[in-house]
Amino acid sequence: MHMNAVYVMWLREMKRFIRSRSRIVGALGQPLLFLIAFGYGFGPVFAKAGQGNYLEFIAPGIIGMSIIFTAIFNGMQVIWDRQFGFLKETMVAPVSRLSIMFGRTLGGATVASIEGMLVLIIAVIVGFRPSSWAGIVPAILVMLLIALLFSALGIMAASRLKDMQGFQIIMNFLVIPLFFLSGALFPLNTVPSALLFVARLDPLSYGVDALRYFLIGVATFPIALDIGVLVGITALFLAVGSYFFSRMEV
Repeated sequence: MHMNAVYVMWLREMKRFIRSRSRIVGALGQPLLFLIAFGYGFGPVFAKAGQGNYLEFIAPGIIGMSIIFTAIFNGMQVIWDRQFGFLKETMVAPVSRLSIMFGRTLGGATVASIEGMLVLIIAVIVGFRPSSWAGIVPAILVMLLIALLFSALGIMAASRLKDMQGFQIIMNFLVIPLFFLSGALFPLNTVPSALLFVARLDPLSYGVDALRYFLIGVATFPIALDIGVLVGITALFLAVGSYFFSRMEV
């Protein structure tokens, strides 16, 4: 793997993120709305049910939401670059496509992780309090792992598609169920067994669960299982994504 190519692709994604101020504002607006409307709107109901503070419960889920939306739609940039020529120039460079794919995945994951950290800061501002501030560092590492997983998934899908509208339709069809079935908005330990079975098939469930473990000390699954599933699926998506990217026509 050419590390210079990985760095160049990562740096390009970071420059694109820094220049796009409207993208940053848009990415943070929806999580803020969810935190305030859901956190305070459903908070009294959640408390009456004996489940505690709802804002603290959903904050890790909203962080996961912001990461998955940003990371998975990073794949749109691949389609955009393919249509407008930059990807062709990159592909004919004397570097491996694996390096290009990994650099773009890492760049998208870094951007998504930064937005996740910004959402965490916003959550603290509106009233969220971690059970232990020492859990912030491992929580950030989990954010990066979630971002890598879904950034690889987005690029994997983009490698097989040529139309941005088709990509958006397919990803929306995929992302919304992944988010709502992950337990981001409701505790999985109280749902019917059929719904819990479906949630276990959702990789975001393990990411949100790991974030809750480190931020508020609550988890549905063992933390070793959470991390193991995230690492395993990330490796799988990176491998499959690299294969699809290497066979992509530009």
